[in-house]
Amino acid sequence: MNILLTGASRGIGAAAFDLLTSTGHKVVGHSTRGDDAMVGGDLADPASARKIWDAALQALDGRIDVLVNNAGIYEGIAADASDDEWHSAWGRTLQVNLESPASLCRLAVEHFKANGGGRIVNVSSRAAYRGDSPQHWHYAASKAALIAMTKTIARAYAADNILAFAVAPGFTVSEMTEEYLAGRGGAAIVADIPLGRVTSTTEVAEAIRWLAVDAPAASTGSVIDLNGASYVR
Repeated sequence: MNILLTGASRGIGAAAFDLLTSTGHKVVGHSTRGDDAMVGGDLADPASARKIWDAALQALDGRIDVLVNNAGIYEGIAADASDDEWHSAWGRTLQVNLESPASLCRLAVEHFKANGGGRIVNVSSRAAYRGDSPQHWHYAASKAALIAMTKTIARAYAADNILAFAVAPGFTVSEMTEEYLAGRGGAAIVADIPLGRVTSTTEVAEAIRWLAVDAPAASTGSVIDLNGASYVR
C-alpha cells in the first residue's frame, strides 16, 4: 500500500514508519522541518496540509491508499494565563491536532472517492475520554474532536469503501518521555496503570499497522485503546 504518515520523525510516528516500511509498504513520512527522507510542513499553518498531501501524492506516483494522521502537539497553558496567551495556545493546538488533520482527511476522502476507496487512521489519545491535566484542556478537547470526526467520516463514506479508524494511546514511552519516567513523575504514572507499565511505541505502531492494512471493513469507525486499562470505557 501507499501510505502518508504525518509526524514520522520520532515517537509513535517513527515506530509506525519503521513497521510499515519493513512489512512491504511504500510510506511517505512527514516532519515539521522535512529532510531528504521526509516531506516537510508545519501543521500550525493552515496551508500546509495541501502542500504535504500534494508532495506525498507526487512521491507515491499519484496514488495514496492510506492516510495516518499522527502528528500532534502537547503544550500546556495555565487557566490563569492572560487572555492573549490562552487564545493563542488554544488556536495553535486546535490547528495542529484537529484542523490540519481534518484538512488532510478532506483531501484523502476526495482522492479515495476517485480511486475506489482507502483508509484513514487518526492518532487520538486516552485524554479524549478521560480528560487531561489542568494545563491541557485544549489538548483533551482536540483529541476528543478528532475521534468525533473519525466516526463522522466512517459513517459518511463507508459506502464509498472509505474506512476510518482511530487509536487512543495513554502515556506512551518514547525518547521524549524516558527521563520523566525515570524520575518521581514516572512512579505516579505507572501506579495508575493496572498493566504495571506504560505503553510502548511499538505497540501503538502495531495497532496503526493493523488498522491501516488488515482490519475488516466492518470495523470502520472503531477506536483502539492502548492504555494498560488505566481508562476502560
